[in-house]
Amino acid sequence: MTPDPALQDRLAERFLRYSAISSQSDAAVQTVPTTPGQRELADLLARELRELGAQEVHLSDTSVLTARIPARLPQGHAPVPAVGFCVHLDTVDVNLSPDVRARVVGFDGSEICLNPELDLWLRPSEHPELVPYAGDRLLVTDGTSVLGADDKAGIASVMEAASTLLSDPHAVHGEVHLAFVPDEEIGLRGVRTMDLTRFPVAHAWTLDCCAIGEAVWQTFNAAEATICIQGVTAHPMSAKGVLVNPVLVAHDIVAQLDRGQTPEHTDGTEGYIWVTDVAANPATATLELNIRDHNLQRFEEHKQTLTAAVEQARTMHPRAVVELQINDVYGNIQDALHDENRQAVDLLLEAMEALGIEPRPLAMRGGTDGSWLSRQGILTPNFFTGAHNFHSIHEFLPLRSFEASHLVVLELVRRTALAADRQSRS
Repeated sequence: MTPDPALQDRLAERFLRYSAISSQSDAAVQTVPTTPGQRELADLLARELRELGAQEVHLSDTSVLTARIPARLPQGHAPVPAVGFCVHLDTVDVNLSPDVRARVVGFDGSEICLNPELDLWLRPSEHPELVPYAGDRLLVTDGTSVLGADDKAGIASVMEAASTLLSDPHAVHGEVHLAFVPDEEIGLRGVRTMDLTRFPVAHAWTLDCCAIGEAVWQTFNAAEATICIQGVTAHPMSAKGVLVNPVLVAHDIVAQLDRGQTPEHTDGTEGYIWVTDVAANPATATLELNIRDHNLQRFEEHKQTLTAAVEQARTMHPRAVVELQINDVYGNIQDALHDENRQAVDLLLEAMEALGIEPRPLAMRGGTDGSWLSRQGILTPNFFTGAHNFHSIHEFLPLRSFEASHLVVLELVRRTALAADRQSRS
């Protein structure tokens, strides 16, 4: 793949324009979208899509933006199944500034000063993943925020592809549907509000991943658990035999969990139970937990482990009220994969190989909007944006990798039409 500096410039310009809109999601807010910046970004994208000539541009009350790029097929061409691309509007909130001040820098292999006033640096000695990109241009932060390539890079790649497909009279392709959804970073809330009749595709892809070549059709099964504990209050002078301390009840539940099955002690396809939040006072305590595993049977076993810990706490503290609620969030894409729909995976691998990109299949220790879409009957594997160090001030995006991600979008559309034509002739 020969680099195209002009294309890289266009992608960078889009990224800088989109990332300038602050769109962190907020888990404490219950409405969707959880922040006004996501609506602002969706409005901007809707205007741009209409100007480009996209059809059926629709923005829902929950800021799910959908649009259709009509097919452009020569007379006599075989029917081509509609395909889709889904990207998310929000960036993650990790207690950094919501305002992204990104810029493009040339990387000569030496240290990059992100912020001279704060003395913040991106050093190859501390981040060896930088080293292969010596000689490239990179998008970086100013050290006060994440870069937000998760998922503004995905948005920019898809929007640039939409511009190409809608303006190029020689492009041969079937219908392409686009979806931009809010609040992915806080439990895939936005995609769950999506009207799937506005996304009528055979399969789709998300762009919500890391380094060049990474391809994902294995994700976690995910659930969220909440344990609410009602204790019994009493003054210490008369507490003996009366007081039930909800903090200690919570402690007894957590103490039963396997310390070896936590995020810091697992990797690959190993799952975990993660206590993410504890809130307590003399009367009540609340535990928030995440349950994750690639294997569905182990996933259900983790749920049973937590249920058993709560039952044991009830036995140990019979006068406490302990309530457990477990809600599934998303499933493993692989569990929705079968012979009839695996074309989405096959096309992704073919597209990368055609572009000279070595595929790097990854069992993602997380999930994407495609994890939910796949369980709704739309198989949606995921592929790279090209960025590294997501969710940190050291996030960076090589423009060469950014260009490659965008070209995969176009190649997937092209190869879908080619595959349909080949099949009709066989």
